[in-house]
Amino acid sequence: MIEVIQTEIPGVLILEPRVFGDSRGYFMESWNKRDFDSLVGPVNFVQDNESRSTYGVVRGLHYQKGLFSQSKLVRVVSGRVLDVVVDIRRGSPWFGKHVACELSGENHRQFFVPRGFAHGFAVLSPEAVFQYKCDAFYEPSKEGAIAWNDPALGIDWGLPPEDIILSEKDKHHPLLSEVTDLFDYSIDYYGR
Repeated sequence: MIEVIQTEIPGVLILEPRVFGDSRGYFMESWNKRDFDSLVGPVNFVQDNESRSTYGVVRGLHYQKGLFSQSKLVRVVSGRVLDVVVDIRRGSPWFGKHVACELSGENHRQFFVPRGFAHGFAVLSPEAVFQYKCDAFYEPSKEGAIAWNDPALGIDWGLPPEDIILSEKDKHHPLLSEVTDLFDYSIDYYGR
């Protein structure tokens, strides 16, 4: 069973699984469709991804456009990251606002990122293994991104600027105010 923690932005959720530990180690259910659907809502995850990154790496802020938009359920298997989601739904009362959550192999927290949000993370430990479930397949032609350091977003990534490591691609994303193909708050991207 999982505990659901609401954040400042409705739909963006922190999930805490029940962890059973003793001198041998621990056991937890990292995913249970029945529990997830009853607590969060039905989401049909179709792809699991994993990345390994070193200290200082910032990945983001990424999303997929339109019909290829993705919900994500993210977690850290080992290490620590600051995980960040930004509301990019035009017309939303929370447009341009973000929620940040520390995920680690120690706290076992998971972060649910709904469709209509950009996502990124910063690695705070020497190394981190990051896993995430997606409810739509990756489509390169529908990639979208906004600048990780957009001053209007005011994100504190928890790293000294000189330690931040970016991919060449992530160095050149536009500011949120420059992006035209965002989501619309009035559209239900789940078709429910």
